[in-house]
Amino acid sequence: MTFIAAAAGLALVSAIALTSGALPAGALADEVQSLRGAVEVPATDQAPAITVFKYQEGGAYSRNFRQQPPLIPHRVEKYQIDRNVNQCMTCHDWSTAKRMMAPQISETHYVDREGNRLDTVAGTRWFCTQCHVPQTDAKPLVDNAFAPAPTIR
Repeated sequence: MTFIAAAAGLALVSAIALTSGALPAGALADEVQSLRGAVEVPATDQAPAITVFKYQEGGAYSRNFRQQPPLIPHRVEKYQIDRNVNQCMTCHDWSTAKRMMAPQISETHYVDREGNRLDTVAGTRWFCTQCHVPQTDAKPLVDNAFAPAPTIR
C-alpha cells in the first residue's frame, strides 16, 4: 500500500468515525492543542485601542534612500482609491497638477510594465498608497539601526 493510499484510508476511517458518533464529542479536541498550550480567552477580550497618530501636514520629509517614494504631506484616509476611481489624480495627474498647485506625479507612473508611454497612469501605479504613506509622528515598531544613505543627507 502506498503512502497516499494509506493516508486516504486513514482520512476516510476518521471521517466515518466522527460522523457515526463512534468517538465521544470533543475527543479529538482534547488531544489537539495550540503551540501556546491551553489558553483561556475571556468573553470580554477585545482588540487593543487604535493609536491615532498626528499627521505632519505641510512641508515634505527628506528621503532616506534613492528611489524612496515621497511621503504624503496630508490626510488621505477618506480618499477613494479603487478600481475605477483614484482621488489622488484629482490634484496630482499631469493634466491638473499645475492648476491645483500640487506636485505632479513622476513620469515613471505613465509607463506600463512593457515600457510603453501612456497618457494615463499605468495600472501598476494606480493604487498610490501601496507605496506612498502619510507623514506621521509614528515611532518605529521595533528598534533598529537604520541610517540614511550618505549621499542623501
